[in-house]
Amino acid sequence: MCGLSAIAGCDLAPLQAMIACQQHRGPDVSGSFADRAAGVALGHNRLSILDLSAAGRQPMRDAGGRYRLILNGEIYNYRELRAELRGDWDFRSRSDAEVLLAAWARWGEGCLERLLGMFAFVLWDARERTLYAVRDRFGVKPLYLHRRGDGGLLLASEIRALHAAGVPRQVDEAAWARYLARGVHDQGTATFWRGVERLAAGHRLRWRDGRCDVRRWYDLPSRVGPQLDPRPDREVEEEYRALLEESVALRFRSDVPVGINLSGGLDSSLLLALVQRVRGAQSDARVFTFTCGDERYDELPWVERMLARTRHPLTVCRLEPAAVPALAASVMAHQDEPFGGLPTLAYARLFERARRDGVIVLLDGQGMDEQLAGYDYYRTAPDGAAAPAVQGSRDPLLRPECLAAGFRALAEDPPPAAGGAFGDPLRDLQLRDLTLTKLPRALRFNDRVSMRASCELREPFLDHRLVELALRQPARRKIDRGQGKILARRIARTLMPGELIEAPKRPLQTPQREWLRGPLRGWATDLVESALQAYGGSWLEAGAVRRELDRFLAGEGDNSFYVWQWMSLGLCAGRRGEARPAAGVAAREGAGL
Repeated sequence: MCGLSAIAGCDLAPLQAMIACQQHRGPDVSGSFADRAAGVALGHNRLSILDLSAAGRQPMRDAGGRYRLILNGEIYNYRELRAELRGDWDFRSRSDAEVLLAAWARWGEGCLERLLGMFAFVLWDARERTLYAVRDRFGVKPLYLHRRGDGGLLLASEIRALHAAGVPRQVDEAAWARYLARGVHDQGTATFWRGVERLAAGHRLRWRDGRCDVRRWYDLPSRVGPQLDPRPDREVEEEYRALLEESVALRFRSDVPVGINLSGGLDSSLLLALVQRVRGAQSDARVFTFTCGDERYDELPWVERMLARTRHPLTVCRLEPAAVPALAASVMAHQDEPFGGLPTLAYARLFERARRDGVIVLLDGQGMDEQLAGYDYYRTAPDGAAAPAVQGSRDPLLRPECLAAGFRALAEDPPPAAGGAFGDPLRDLQLRDLTLTKLPRALRFNDRVSMRASCELREPFLDHRLVELALRQPARRKIDRGQGKILARRIARTLMPGELIEAPKRPLQTPQREWLRGPLRGWATDLVESALQAYGGSWLEAGAVRRELDRFLAGEGDNSFYVWQWMSLGLCAGRRGEARPAAGVAAREGAGL
């Protein structure tokens, strides 16, 4: 897991500032390369995971000097690819980066289909004078870009590195309007910053002579196809289980310690059972979980029951209210965009502890809910209604009436999920969550908080072969008698105790509502006031916001999401030390956050 920086077709001087800005993503060593005649430079921050020697350092070059590569992420099947490429390449390292370089030299862009992993990479082809940037199938690893009017291009793993390179800090008002009015976090290629795009998941960018070409290299609907899987249940279960075991085994490939992040739900239980299956009953990988000291939300009893018959040592990471304000400011500085509230902060605390304990790689269970219809609304809203930002709330999640009318008008409807690619309401809803809503925002939150602590997070359930197989299944293999993830439950019954399989889904993980009304009341109020000082009258209707905040603090409603939205705006405003925007929504030149 690393940090990438690249410049093409413009001044190369900012490269070192970009590298320095992303040191947390790769604290072990940094490196750079410049082809000044071509106007191209690459920078790399390395978090050493595979081949810890100097041979694994980047930017990496081929023997002839045609290619230079920087990679963020992991190619899990690098050993198999290396064996296939051995006759064409004299390998000098044991790293997956060199395998990727050799694969590109042999197959070009065609190598992408052969990769199992999570990755973003940038490759410079000196012979063709062409720069390539590629992002993995589901966008587990990030890549942002800024296109200059003169044809120049800047690329980085985090938005903050582009700002360090001189990209103006100008907020995108429409992005903030969609977030505040509709709850949209990640918005396709758009970000919360003008002039900053994200390279979409499953896409590659090619830059040459100041011209950019972006195309999709992975398309989930076409890979899945329109037909449902007609095979018998047992055959599908055997294939899915075999893929689960292989996926977990591949993600233990590491030259540094690997741990496991567990909550108390089915997905974590299944992950632990699979670890036991592929690593053996003697497996003693460290397990980490977080708590907040509130039995209504903490999942520690379930985690302890999961571990009772294993040798895995457990580390409990406690989040206390007193730690939240400073932690929130730090996490916002690394996210550069609104994040998911106290659950994200608790997760950040977990990674801090893992790193301090010398566990550099962690596995978790992200992705099972989306591929096997685990969320409640898959059963209650199969027509594709908007996915809630918070499950289990009866109170309206948003307060668009608290926004200035002109600003609210900027929150145009987001695009539909893949245009109804399957013509099947359930699968189209799953596809939307995998590509536009749930998964993209969760992956962003998790990447930033893990890399903030210089830890690598691996997602075994997001192996694309698993996702494709799951989306081919009819609804009866996902939902039955009010329960989701039926296929996973059937497999789990062969691996673990029944009481863990039937554990209720607990979507609320932290006492955010209680803390904002209690020990964090003053902090919450101050942040909302900071947002009003910066944006009252132009974005926010101050009177309406204060009335809704007072109702919330008085105990009305069971949802704190809209309060967290305003607090997020206050966190950004306070961190950037911005001035008020010009009166009205006409402040189109942007206010620097």
